[in-house]
Amino acid sequence: MSLFRHAVFEISVAKPQDLPEPTGPEIAFAGRSNAGKSSAINTLVGHTRLAFVSKVPGRTQLINLFRLKNGAALVDLPGYGYAQVPMAVRRQWQALLEIYLARRQALIGLVMIMDARRPLTDLDRQMLNWFGPTGKPVHCLLTKADKLTRSEQAQALRAVQAEVADAGVPITAQLFSSLKKTGLEEAESVIGGWLGNPEC
Repeated sequence: MSLFRHAVFEISVAKPQDLPEPTGPEIAFAGRSNAGKSSAINTLVGHTRLAFVSKVPGRTQLINLFRLKNGAALVDLPGYGYAQVPMAVRRQWQALLEIYLARRQALIGLVMIMDARRPLTDLDRQMLNWFGPTGKPVHCLLTKADKLTRSEQAQALRAVQAEVADAGVPITAQLFSSLKKTGLEEAESVIGGWLGNPEC
């Protein structure tokens, strides 16, 4: 049984100082608004509504922690890049993301969620720049891969792998589809490997 099954919601916070003291390693999930982040988390944990899925971009405005049975946590960060959100709120999100990614000692890795049709936008690169100095691993999930042909999928994956190859930090990438469950085992293997315990 996957390590990620039976995850439970623990807390939502709006400010970094409101985060609880770490009780285990944390893996963060970040991505542009509407890139499929909540769907990816739900697919990993085998639960249809653990992370709230919305067709309205910018809905996830808080840091949400989901606790795993082994004590580790999956951390759903606010989606970024949605222009309709007021500037003051966007600044608050940016500060929250930057502080969490750069300073959270319990954070052991970052899962970057990118729509396979539009990977590595300037905001994605900014996110990697914030996180890169930590030296911790990054795994890119190219979501909604089912919306591309096989050749388009291969092209998108190659392009991302080529760009991150010289990043100076360990970055891996794969295709993923929450709808088709494509790439689920690969994602579980990579992310579970960060915890040193891919099985529960």
